[in-house]
Amino acid sequence: MDGTAEMRALAEVQERLQARFPELDPGVVEAAVRLAHAELNGPVRAFVPVLVERAARERLAFTVRDS
Repeated sequence: MDGTAEMRALAEVQERLQARFPELDPGVVEAAVRLAHAELNGPVRAFVPVLVERAARERLAFTVRDS
């Protein structure tokens, strides 16, 4: 996956997570996606969007649960 495709996929991840967590500020959702993405810096990029979505979703669910 090239960088452009990865960034497009991450934007889609952010949109899906914002729809799933509408009660959260978009900045919070964006931060969760960015943090999850920053943690994945290995050479294999094919599954990065899936892994980012899973990690960000778990963080956001925890945020909502503790609110």
